Amino acid sequence: MQNIAVPGFLSLTIAIVVFFIGSGVNRIVAPLRRWNIPEAVTGGLIAALATLLAFRVFGVAIAFDLGARDLLLLYFFTGIGLNARLDDLKAGGWPLVILLALTLAYLVIQNVVAVGSTAVLGLPEGIGPLLGSISLIGGHGTTVAWAPVLANRFGHSNAMEVGIASATLGLIVASLVGGPVAGVLIKRFHLSGRASEASIVGLPKTGTSHGDDIDHLSLMRTILVLNIAVLLGYGIDEIISGLGIKLPLFVACMLAAILLTNTVPRILPRLAWPTRTRGLALVSDLSLNIFLAMSLMSMQLWTLGGLGPSLVLVIGLQTVVAVIYMLFVVFPAMGRDYDAAVIAAGFSGISLGATPTAIANMTAVTKTHGPSPIAFIILPLVSAFFIDIANALAIGFMTR
Repeated sequence: MQNIAVPGFLSLTIAIVVFFIGSGVNRIVAPLRRWNIPEAVTGGLIAALATLLAFRVFGVAIAFDLGARDLLLLYFFTGIGLNARLDDLKAGGWPLVILLALTLAYLVIQNVVAVGSTAVLGLPEGIGPLLGSISLIGGHGTTVAWAPVLANRFGHSNAMEVGIASATLGLIVASLVGGPVAGVLIKRFHLSGRASEASIVGLPKTGTSHGDDIDHLSLMRTILVLNIAVLLGYGIDEIISGLGIKLPLFVACMLAAILLTNTVPRILPRLAWPTRTRGLALVSDLSLNIFLAMSLMSMQLWTLGGLGPSLVLVIGLQTVVAVIYMLFVVFPAMGRDYDAAVIAAGFSGISLGATPTAIANMTAVTKTHGPSPIAFIILPLVSAFFIDIANALAIGFMTR
C-alpha cells in the first residue's frame, strides 16, 4: 500500500478543478440540475470515487491536506452573520423557535430509530448512538469526540471506524436528498422566491442585479470586513471558552459578524457595508463551494467497507425517516410556502450531514427558484449553535 499526502496548496487547487468538473457534469446531465444537486457535491463525489478506484486498483491511498478548508468555513459562516440584520432576526424569531422545536423533536426520533433498529438487528449494545445523532446530526467532529467514550464504556474497539463511516455515508446522502425534496415541494405547490430579495449566498442563475455592482473595491471591502469579523470572532471564542463552554470557532465568528452588521452601519451610516451585496454573496458562494468540494473529495470511501450490511440498513432507514419528516412535518410546520421548501432542503444537512451541506442544498435551490433570506438566517443558528448543545445533552444521557 502506497500513501500519498497531497499538500495544502495543491489540495486547494484540486478542489477548484473538482468544482469545475461538477459544474460541467451538472450542465450536461439535466436531472442533476432538475434535482438541485450542488456542483461541488457532484464534483466532490466524482473525485472521491476516483480516489476509491486508485485505492482498490492501484493500492494507493490519497490523503488531502485540508488546512485551507478551515479558513473557508470561517469566511462562509461570517458572511452568513454579516447578512443577519436585526429586522431579519426579529422576523425570524417565531420561525426560528419552530425550526428549533422541530429539530429537537427530530433529535429524539433519530436516536430512537438508531437504538431500536440496532436492537432489532441484534447489533452490540452501544452501537446505536453511533448510528444516531452522534454521527448524523453531530457529524465527523462529534463522532471523533464521542467515539472514544463509547469505546471505553461498551468495549467497542471499532467504535471510531463505525462512527466515521456512518458520518461519511450520512454526509453523502444529505448532499443528494435535500435538493430533490425541495424540487418536489416547489413543483407540487407551485412555489417561487421573491425576485425583489437579494441573494444571501451565490448569484441567481438569471443574472438579475439588485442595484450594486461588483468591482475590485467592493470585493476588497468585503474581504476586509470579513477578516475584521473573523478576528473579533477569535476574541469572542476565547471569552466563551473561558466560561467553560465549547463551541465551534465558526459560531463565534458568525456571532461577531451579527454584532458588527447591526451596529457599525447605524453608527457610521455613510460607510459602505457589505450586507446583502453581490460581492458578499459571491465570496460566500466561493467559500462554500470550495469547502464542500474539499470535504467530499477527501472522503476515503474505502473505509465504508467496514460498514456491514446491518449498519447500512440502519442508515438507509434513517434516510427514509428524515425524508418523510422533511416532507410531512418540516414543510407544513414552517408554513407550506417557498421559504418552508428551502428550509426543508436544508434540513437534510441538519438531520443527516452538516450545516455546510444544508446551506449548499439551499443555495442550489435558491439559485434556480429565487432567494430565501429567512432560511439562510434561521437554519445556521439552529444547526450550528442550539442543536450542538442539545445533542451533547442527548448523547450524554444515552452514554451514561
